[in-house]
Amino acid sequence: MTKEATLPHDVTTTLRHVKRGEKATFYAGDRERSYWPGEEHQVTIRDMRPIRNELALERNGFVLLDEPTDVTDFADAAEKARYSRQCEELVKRLTCADKVVSFGPVVRTSASGTHGHNQPAFGAHVDYGARTVADYTFDLLPREEAKARLARRHMLINVWRPIAPVESTPFAVADASTIRREDLFDSEVVGGLGGIDRSLWGFNLAHAPGQRWYWAPQMQPHELLAFKLFDSDSGAVQFTAHTAFEDPGAPADAAPRQSIELRTIAYL
Repeated sequence: MTKEATLPHDVTTTLRHVKRGEKATFYAGDRERSYWPGEEHQVTIRDMRPIRNELALERNGFVLLDEPTDVTDFADAAEKARYSRQCEELVKRLTCADKVVSFGPVVRTSASGTHGHNQPAFGAHVDYGARTVADYTFDLLPREEAKARLARRHMLINVWRPIAPVESTPFAVADASTIRREDLFDSEVVGGLGGIDRSLWGFNLAHAPGQRWYWAPQMQPHELLAFKLFDSDSGAVQFTAHTAFEDPGAPADAAPRQSIELRTIAYL
């Protein structure tokens, strides 16, 4: 390996942030209907690989892991369910949770002609917050168990994996320790997670000095990002904003991005 190949690969680009004070309504399947008042800000997105061993969910809100999977057909319902179980076990290991459930697996690609549900999401956001976590807890667990689980600490963790090596439209996460609650503004997602008939509630991020962004250049299918979106412990690091972005250094013939993401709720 050459010396140049080991240097951090930081990139300066523009990220879309919500206008301060604005609530957005995002129609995942019909994006032209959305009200997402945004503004572009130039940011430096740092290479997380040199510090990957220093990252921690409780300190930064995200981790980059070498976590291969033997699932290859993410279009197959049975295989997608098996992958979900693998992610639940991973999150249980990361958090020492008593129980982990999952919902909302979405395969995304930047290939032309892709339906809005499956396109990469541009715009710094956090999906989702306490309201949607509670909704899914009552969906997935018996009512009395759900009430008991929600009375104790719980957290929402997203697991994001490339299906093929990432050559274009990469993924960035913010260091959650640099995200302030006052810079997050309410978001309603209509028809999200593949077109479900319910509104999902989260936040969009307004730009502020001090926010730090990271990416993992050329992520591979054996790697994944796990990042914390919500924590019932209000003092804990959380609200890991994230977004797709355009890499100005990507070649013109770069392959479209393909990825899968899954939300998990860990009950401690």
